[in-house]
Amino acid sequence: MLEQGRPIVLAATRSESTEYLKSAWRQMLLATIPHRYARLIGSDWSLETEVRPDGQALYVPNGLRVVESLLCQAFPEEWIAVCYPEQLHRFVGPETKVVGVHAHNPLGITFATDVYAKLYGADLEPINAAQFRFLMEHPILSRHRHHLKLIVGGPGAWQIAHKGMQDPWGIDCLVEGEAEEHVVDLFDRAVRGETLPRRVFCESPSLESIPVLKHRATYGVVEITRGCGRGCQFCSVNLRRGQSFPLEHILRNVEVQTAEGADTIMLTTEDLFLYQHGPGFQPNRPALKQLLESVAAVPGVRHVLLTHGTITPAVLDPGLVEELSPVAVGKSVNRHPASTHPEHRFAMMFVGLETGSVRLFKKYMKGKSYPFRPEQWPDVVLKGIEIMNRNNWFPLATCILGLPDEQPEDTKQSLELLYSLQDAKWCVIPTLFTPLVDTRLGDAEGAKLYRLTDLQWEFFFTCWRYNMDFFRNSLSERWKFGLGVPIYYSLIGRRLFGKAMKYPLLRLAHVPERWMRGKLYLDFSDPHRPRLRPPDALRPPERLTTTTVGDGPEQPVGWQP
Repeated sequence: MLEQGRPIVLAATRSESTEYLKSAWRQMLLATIPHRYARLIGSDWSLETEVRPDGQALYVPNGLRVVESLLCQAFPEEWIAVCYPEQLHRFVGPETKVVGVHAHNPLGITFATDVYAKLYGADLEPINAAQFRFLMEHPILSRHRHHLKLIVGGPGAWQIAHKGMQDPWGIDCLVEGEAEEHVVDLFDRAVRGETLPRRVFCESPSLESIPVLKHRATYGVVEITRGCGRGCQFCSVNLRRGQSFPLEHILRNVEVQTAEGADTIMLTTEDLFLYQHGPGFQPNRPALKQLLESVAAVPGVRHVLLTHGTITPAVLDPGLVEELSPVAVGKSVNRHPASTHPEHRFAMMFVGLETGSVRLFKKYMKGKSYPFRPEQWPDVVLKGIEIMNRNNWFPLATCILGLPDEQPEDTKQSLELLYSLQDAKWCVIPTLFTPLVDTRLGDAEGAKLYRLTDLQWEFFFTCWRYNMDFFRNSLSERWKFGLGVPIYYSLIGRRLFGKAMKYPLLRLAHVPERWMRGKLYLDFSDPHRPRLRPPDALRPPERLTTTTVGDGPEQPVGWQP
């Protein structure tokens, strides 16, 4: 059949499939590097993937594996091939009826990717966008285009419509949303040669419709929840009610991963602490402990990794993080000398801090602090990171610059919070606000690098100074940055962004703070400068119940933040 092609071919790019250093955040950051400079700075190795003897991909994103499992219920398994673009020629042929493509971040216009590639030029294409274009413009697809249908879906499918690329790439059907309840019908129609709808918009399915995987996913990803319900206006996931997969389903997926050589399991969720949660986002400590211990006990599992979590539950239930640490820390792949673990391991989890401005927090993301009041958000952040650090959890935090209506005073409040966290054990990634489709802020204007103010540039590069000092604090790396920063500013930075970035860049280069006194808002050279301290204890104003209407987010009864 290989000479004639498989009837159904599923594909994903290497930049979305790589298991680089078993670190999803490093994978995402490397994908923001401009494709033009990737080979120059030696990041090609970040695209390494593995292929089975028959040419199929050993691992691809979890979403594509779910599609594969659904199709295997409706079609003979030998009809289906899953591969990277470099192996498309082995599976696409005269008998191919449909090619399905996974699109996670196909054009690089999400919060982080759209920022960091543009530090080198407005029109530069990031690695993941170049990889996706290579897939869509693959010669084998053009050669057989007359007899096959092209279906593209995934969390980044909206970018293709947004940039008007559906027709140039010849996409027959663009699928947006969680497509489990539509996959089989669309592929069946494609196999029969029927006309497909141009675009399909999907609602969240019931978890019962999601099958156990047939094969290994990148990073050994296993979904434990979907949705959130906290209602942040810049995020579509937060507008969907949270649901938890049954433990039996989760463990069966873990066994599939380990059977195909995965020794690492990544528990994928919009919020770890929403797993089997109680009313009012109350974390379920026994269920979470059972989940982590059960996954770690599966034969073949050496490492357990976390994805996303909200910081509020760590403050609401201070003993929660400690109780989860034997697995979350003890089975982590991450190590750092600052960890007090016997092997210096630490747990890393994506945590959205987003802003230190109470005004902006209250306006756009007040559910993130529930059941604490929005006015308590800075205290929640400080106390939450203190609790996490004490238990060797070093969060990867995100902060958003340029939220709609951000004023200088808002940026100063974020800088004050950042200043107060200068001794924290963490990584903090500054991003720019990007209006995402299907969010409440989808029609708002996005932030642009060339419009950043002096204060925003200071926040941006102070974050990266923290990261360099904590994760890359060797003398040789300081020298590299000390020399590289003025070269970058002279050749590229000043021309693209003007003088506003000059002194923040010098802070990144470790220029002595006393030489920049009066040039920046934060004065790190002043030993007496006051900073916020985490409270000894933090309590929500009261316990409230919640109600859920349809598939909407949970709404605290009587809670009017």
